[in-house]
Amino acid sequence: MTLIRPLAPPDDLAGVTVRPECDSDAAFALPSWNLTDLYRGTEDPAIEADLARLDAEARGFSEALRGKVAGLDGAGLAAAIARYEAIEQGLGRLHTFAQLNFSADATVPTAGQFYQSISERATEIGAELVFFTLEINQIDDAAFEAALADPALARFAPWLGDLRALRPHQLSDEIERLLHEKEVTGHAAWSRLFDETIAALRVPVAGEELTLSAALNRLSDPDRAQREAAGHAIGTTLQRNARLFTQILNTIAKDKAIEDGWRRYASPEAARHLANRVEPAVVEALVSAVTDAYPRLAHRYYTLKAGWLGLDRLQHWDRNAPLPGESDRRISWPEARERVLAAYGAFSPEMRVIAARFFDGGWIDAVPRPGKSGGAFAHPAVPDVHPYILLNYHGRARDVMTLAHELGHGVHQVLAARQGYLMAATPLTLAETASVFGEMLTFRALLDAESDPQRRRLMLAQKVEDMLNTVVRQIAFHQFEQRLHAARRRGELLPDEISAIWIGVQRESLGPAFEFSDDYRMFWAYVPHFVHSPFYVYAYAFGDCLVNALYGVYRDQAARGAGADFVARYLDMLAAGGTRRHRELLAPFGLDASDPAFWRRGLDVIAGFIDELEN
Repeated sequence: MTLIRPLAPPDDLAGVTVRPECDSDAAFALPSWNLTDLYRGTEDPAIEADLARLDAEARGFSEALRGKVAGLDGAGLAAAIARYEAIEQGLGRLHTFAQLNFSADATVPTAGQFYQSISERATEIGAELVFFTLEINQIDDAAFEAALADPALARFAPWLGDLRALRPHQLSDEIERLLHEKEVTGHAAWSRLFDETIAALRVPVAGEELTLSAALNRLSDPDRAQREAAGHAIGTTLQRNARLFTQILNTIAKDKAIEDGWRRYASPEAARHLANRVEPAVVEALVSAVTDAYPRLAHRYYTLKAGWLGLDRLQHWDRNAPLPGESDRRISWPEARERVLAAYGAFSPEMRVIAARFFDGGWIDAVPRPGKSGGAFAHPAVPDVHPYILLNYHGRARDVMTLAHELGHGVHQVLAARQGYLMAATPLTLAETASVFGEMLTFRALLDAESDPQRRRLMLAQKVEDMLNTVVRQIAFHQFEQRLHAARRRGELLPDEISAIWIGVQRESLGPAFEFSDDYRMFWAYVPHFVHSPFYVYAYAFGDCLVNALYGVYRDQAARGAGADFVARYLDMLAAGGTRRHRELLAPFGLDASDPAFWRRGLDVIAGFIDELEN
């Protein structure tokens, strides 16, 4: 078991629209989060006090229980798990504060220093706890089942089930402790180097020195010359840093291969499937369905888009180009807030109340600034505090969808917190379901309210692009990772070799409408998922296709007057947190992710939107 839940990497920056300039008018006064619910600052005396207290509690826990776990009865094991959870939650609070402080501006040396210091000290304390989950997994099956008969222990059954699933991949106590302690100088250290490098990059575009996020924003500029200049400049900047990004990715992949080998995982993605509590066959069915649909989805849509833009072939800087007639009107923060809250409230008043707390409580950081983490994320923090949301808001329609997406995560995290620290965390596949459903609620509310055919067409086209970014692009990312990790197991890769894999999957997924320039070959380098969380990306496609099917059930039931029943079941699904697997969660809706037809049903929604655009 990992000591601290990792911060999910920000969503793909190319799918998030931001502007480089800061807005100063009142309508665009944006919130910064207030982290004082965690700690008052990096010098808060409570930080040292908590570290000392948790260190003492961890040592006391180890002295009392090491070598004795197998002898505990159900009630005794339940009490031990409760102690373990309390220590983990305390460490999680510290780590959350350090992560969020670092994400706000990774270029501040003291922020990085503080983050590393907290990570190292939390890891040292957590090393005293490693024995506990290992000894639980050493309990024989008969004794374990007998202990579970105690109601006190039965409460932890979902967490214990996930823990016991790791038994075939568990190593000796000494090796597990070694891997735990070396994490801060291994994967975590390379992830930090990647974050700081990305935050420090400056891209020269048309006489301006832009952050990478701001330069990526230019790829959505109405002026094609601006997009082309940004595309070349980003490629050149990434190429200048090719050695470093190649070293980071090579090391991450090799590090994973070594640990996977020791843990006897059958494939590079097997550990992710286990963490996501999803069967490999289900993911394979998803990937196969999306790959087979490339021609009728991405290839067809981008051929249409090339025609709308008056181009024979698209370049990579045209992928997110606005369509002719698309409004560039900025949407103020208050308007964005009300759009999302209204959509949430129309579905469920309870969801609106929860989402409103993020705005009223200072739980959102929306101000774009140099050094801030790009893209967007929602961090669950710890159950006795509340989640936090980071995004970079500059008033485009896609920014409103990003807000709706992250609030979906946030509402989910608030509802799941009642399960406690060990069982609140949701597999990535289902976490992305909640966020994408929030997006769908907002999009459908806006689309249903729009009567102008031209504006509806533009809204549909933008939604198709977002869905292609979520489904086709992320499955292409998944295939890139599969090929990259397979190739890395044969030896270290050169930048051109990684780039060849990247261009290969891009050509397959985006289709013949594109003619990729050489500067696109290095665009793999900025995708944070490949570094932070290998094989994370298929969760986006899983969530999008699942939501398409789920929303179809909602519309059908609402039309029959049974919408309230669906809402109750949906909120119950979110509140379950990590206590149920996807099969149990989807059964009340009549959905089965193991059925290949399920994925085709979700993809048919995207194809239907493209049909409407063609007509």
